[in-house]
Amino acid sequence: MSNLFAVEVDAVTREIDTGTHVVKILKGISFQIPHGEFVAIMGASGSGKSTLLGLLAGLDAPSSGRILLDSVDITHLDEDSMARVRGTKIGFVFQSYQLIPTLTAEENVLLPHELTAASGDGMARARQLLDQVGLLDRASHYPVQLSGGEQQRVALARAFMTQPPILLADEPTGNLDTANGRIVLDLLIKLNRDERTTLVMVTHDKELATYADRVITLRDGMLVSDERKAA
Repeated sequence: MSNLFAVEVDAVTREIDTGTHVVKILKGISFQIPHGEFVAIMGASGSGKSTLLGLLAGLDAPSSGRILLDSVDITHLDEDSMARVRGTKIGFVFQSYQLIPTLTAEENVLLPHELTAASGDGMARARQLLDQVGLLDRASHYPVQLSGGEQQRVALARAFMTQPPILLADEPTGNLDTANGRIVLDLLIKLNRDERTTLVMVTHDKELATYADRVITLRDGMLVSDERKAA
C-alpha cells in the first residue's frame, strides 16, 4: 500500500447473515485511486455500488479485506476515530442535499469548519465557496428559500469547506432536472480541479460518467470493468 493513492480498496467483501442464509453484496473488490483522479462508480440497482460508497465513507465495515483513505487504514477504526477521519479526509455530496433547514446557506457551508474546529478564517472561506458556486447573494437565505439546484450548489460548497483530500458523491444530480444537473456537475468538476480533490462519484447515469477520468463498473457485487478515459 502506498501514499501515492487517495483510496485503496483491497479484496473487500461485504456479507450479511440473515439468519437463514448469507447474502454476498460485495465479492472481493480491489482497486486504487491516485490523488486528484475523478472516478465514476457505475452499476445497476443491487450491483453493490451504494454499499461500496458506504464502506469508503466508513459508515459500514467490510466483512473482509481492507480500505485505506489517504494512507489511513479505516477498516477497523472505532467510531470516534472514524469521525475524525470523516472530518479531515472526506467531503460528502448527497442526492438529497442534506442541508440543515434552520441554518442559512452560509451557516450550512460553515458547519464542517465549526464541527472540526478547523483553523483559519472559516467565514471568509465559506463566502469564497459560495461565490464560486454563484450563490454569495443568497448567503443569508434558508434552504426552503432556495431551489433544488441552489441547494445542491450550497451542498457542494459545504463539501469543500475543510479542503478534504477525498470527495464522495452519491448520485449528486439525481434529484435535479437536466439543466440544473449540468450546472452542478460542471461546478463539481471545476471545484474538484481547483481544490485538487480526489472525486469518487456513484451514478447510474452513463452520460454523467463520461466526464470522469475513469469508470469502474460493478455487477452482482463484482468489479467487471475499470476503464480510463483515453488521453
